[in-house]
Amino acid sequence: MREIVLDTETTGFEPEQGDRIVEIGAVELWNHLPTGKTYHVYINPERSMPADAFGVHGIGPDLLEPPQEPEKGQVTLKDKPVFAKIGQGFLDFVGDARLVIHNASFDMKFLNAELRWMNLPQLPNEQALDTLAIARKKFPGSPASLDALCRRFGIDNSNRTLHGALLDSEILAEVYLELIGGRQPGMELNTMPQQSVGQSSDDDWRPRPRSTPLPSRLKDSEAAAHAEFVAKLGDGALWNS
Repeated sequence: MREIVLDTETTGFEPEQGDRIVEIGAVELWNHLPTGKTYHVYINPERSMPADAFGVHGIGPDLLEPPQEPEKGQVTLKDKPVFAKIGQGFLDFVGDARLVIHNASFDMKFLNAELRWMNLPQLPNEQALDTLAIARKKFPGSPASLDALCRRFGIDNSNRTLHGALLDSEILAEVYLELIGGRQPGMELNTMPQQSVGQSSDDDWRPRPRSTPLPSRLKDSEAAAHAEFVAKLGDGALWNS
């Protein structure tokens, strides 16, 4: 199963009031394991950057009023592509994969607004899985922010001094795997695609049953001692079932 863990950074809270996306970061998972494939882009929002939003993510000092000289590590946006230039590429990357998002309604609202303005297909809301909702259901009454979940699961987020879409999506991928039961939910250790009966492959490493079972290594005296011990437990002993 292919999943995309995704995060965005924006100029504010409401696209219908003129706010825009300035960064998209995403991490690909296959069967709940990172593939190493990511998507990351900064976007020119074609508007100024509110000071409050800049204080959250530190992106776009050149769009402040008045503009600021970027400090080390700060990203300027005037030279970045507008959404119209990256929209189709973003959709191609996402495809029909499940979108794993913390507070999904916020990001989906912005993504679909940007896509709609470009006359591009919308992302169905049912394609998104909201980790915030999962966390609130799993830990009712407890803080469910990304930072709070990192503390709960012992995930290192020390590099998260400011919000950043790619870093946050990488952290969220770890949080998501913990929320659903760890890196191998259900103890399904084989992450390779299952083959149909009768198929074989040189890459199929799974062990086959032995043609002849190994002989028992239990001595007759050990078997007799075990039987004597079980007899002392009575008729209700689990060993008798």
